[in-house]
Amino acid sequence: MATSERANFGSKIGIILASAGSAVGLGNIWRFPYLTGEDGGAAFILVYVCCVLFFGVPVMVAEFLIGRRSRANTGQAYDVLAPGTPWKWVGMMGVLAAFLILGYYGVVAGWTLEYTVASASGAFLGAKDFTAYFNDFVSNPWRPVVYMFLFMLLTHVIVVRGVKEGIERCSKVMMPLLLLIICVLVVCSLSLPGAADGLTFLLKPDFSKITGEVLLDAMGQTFFSMSVGMGCLCTYASYFTKDANLMKTAGSVALIDTSVAVLAGFVIFPAVFSVPGLSVDAGPGLVFVTLPNVFHLAFEGMPGLGYVFSLMFYVLLVLATLTSTISLHEVATAYLHERFGFSRRKAAIWVTSICTVLGVLCALSFGVLNGVRLGGMTLFDLSDFLTAKLMLPLGGMFISIFTGWYLDRRIVREEVTNGGRLRIPFFGFYIFLLKYVAPIGIASIFINELIR
Repeated sequence: MATSERANFGSKIGIILASAGSAVGLGNIWRFPYLTGEDGGAAFILVYVCCVLFFGVPVMVAEFLIGRRSRANTGQAYDVLAPGTPWKWVGMMGVLAAFLILGYYGVVAGWTLEYTVASASGAFLGAKDFTAYFNDFVSNPWRPVVYMFLFMLLTHVIVVRGVKEGIERCSKVMMPLLLLIICVLVVCSLSLPGAADGLTFLLKPDFSKITGEVLLDAMGQTFFSMSVGMGCLCTYASYFTKDANLMKTAGSVALIDTSVAVLAGFVIFPAVFSVPGLSVDAGPGLVFVTLPNVFHLAFEGMPGLGYVFSLMFYVLLVLATLTSTISLHEVATAYLHERFGFSRRKAAIWVTSICTVLGVLCALSFGVLNGVRLGGMTLFDLSDFLTAKLMLPLGGMFISIFTGWYLDRRIVREEVTNGGRLRIPFFGFYIFLLKYVAPIGIASIFINELIR
């Protein structure tokens, strides 16, 4: 049962920064740049921004609405709004997705911590085969596990402190710091010789690059990057105050999330273009293989600047990853806390323990457990497939259908307008997007991912 007396965020800026922290993560600084590199640069960015406006923001508002109206964790929110119906399984799927995502996401989070330590020690300034460095690290039987555990422990410490003292307070520190670091890195990157070619790649769209595949990639990245469908936004919205403007909050979160992603491109591509011979079409290895080469080669004559640039970039990656792991942890912690009456500390311990076990299995799937495969996939790849390609698209689609078709229109209007106190002139258009545009778009992503 949802509880009537539960924690709230203490301020409007806390609501925005915490929600933005949930959205900002590896999807912005790792996944967005490599998709931009693969899908034509400025053309992909243009399509992505349109997808954020017409798909991401409407579904984000719907997820906020469900969380605040129910005043319940994701696992119980739908049961509060639609008691005795199968809709409860949408919330349960969100909780399960949070467990699974945190398990394997924690592994990649550990990689960011390892690379931060390597940057701090100056390891990236010497000549090195960075492909071999990455492969040796991820296949090591204990190093990735240790870093994953440290990251999970750091996440646990923040979540166990609660909504105001833990999540909100840390978000107020980490998000401004993240934005400051990325702005400094943009300035450093643009000062490199050859940066102009990187700017051209990011700012001059080649419309011939816009294909059906690019459109689907952009829509998929929208939901991945904005944390739609995994229960984080619904859980955070259950802590919103009644006077929070859901439309403005979603708009602010989308603006911060998209800005971080685009600024990450302004950090990475001018730097990559400054080194002859390196490809922007490096795929998922862009951050962990190509960029260390950039730090070594682009700053060869300025090792001090290269050291600072490398360290700041991976600290940025750690901060972005941490804000996401906190929100994923909170989805599962809030469910155990409210559904089973566990204390917040006990619920957090259970979540950390379960996700650490999942993380160990996923981490070892690059090494000693590489031969353990289900459907031809390692445990890491299977977790990614189940969540990113099945659960999240389905979650986003059901959220839009639930809000646009099932939920009483009066309830939707009350929440969006704060009981009639806010004027929303485009409410009808918003409902149209939820009922038709978003479900069709998400279904397209879902089908495309399954047949790839």
